Amino acid sequence: MLLQKSEICFYLLTDTSEAEKLLAESNNYLREARPLKIAVVIPTYNEKDNIKKIISAISEVLPQADIVIVDDNSPDGTGIIADRLSSQNSCIHLIHRRGERGLGLAYIDGFKFVLNNLDADYIFEMDADFSHNPQYLPIFLHYIQNYELVSGSRFLRGVSIKNRSLWRNIISKTTKWFVNVLTGIKLTDVTGGFKCFRRRLLEKINLDKIESKGYAFQIEISYAVRSIGASIREIPILFAERTAGASKMSTRIILEGIWLVLKLSLQRIRQMTKLL
Repeated sequence: MLLQKSEICFYLLTDTSEAEKLLAESNNYLREARPLKIAVVIPTYNEKDNIKKIISAISEVLPQADIVIVDDNSPDGTGIIADRLSSQNSCIHLIHRRGERGLGLAYIDGFKFVLNNLDADYIFEMDADFSHNPQYLPIFLHYIQNYELVSGSRFLRGVSIKNRSLWRNIISKTTKWFVNVLTGIKLTDVTGGFKCFRRRLLEKINLDKIESKGYAFQIEISYAVRSIGASIREIPILFAERTAGASKMSTRIILEGIWLVLKLSLQRIRQMTKLL
């Protein structure tokens, strides 16, 4: 049955109540979170206005956290700022990337660095632009005790996004439906980039087989997690559009995502055929 225009608008209305309620409970989880060994991987490209602030905000919530900055040779000097901060704090680590770059490749390099060099049991991925609020970190750590992956969702109960146009919400909702139908991932937010992995989960995934260079990485890593039968918990988060820096979205990145979804859907069909 086709939705009427009024029904579509209602479906896309922003409802931040659940995400804000959960955020208000953050301090309740600090005591159990602070003894845990964690690492936070943050890819950066031209984030000079955000990098120092986001590191400070994370450290304020979880002072024991190792923070891994993966900088794609930012021309605005983000890497230089991060280098200076790293020299002042042994919990801040910087990976300077050159050559082939991209969000997905940056996350993979960051994850590998943590697995090979740090004694972290829980590994986060998040953005540098404050679209992901560090106050949620203790909440993720609370839920990860019973799951292998906790993923922040902008669409779990309504649309919990601040300062975003209706048109972009429509695109996001359509993308979620399209990806879930074709790949069977079954998440309310298939492109969300605020996640917490158990170390043992990342160790099970063959990171070298992840091919996505851009935002499609989020779809591909979620598909990999589902494929090995790992347990996933989504929690509602309040997502805020960036106020500093520029979005990295491009036509090439969008096309990469479309191609990935088609490839994964064919892979899923082949797997289902083998079971018949």
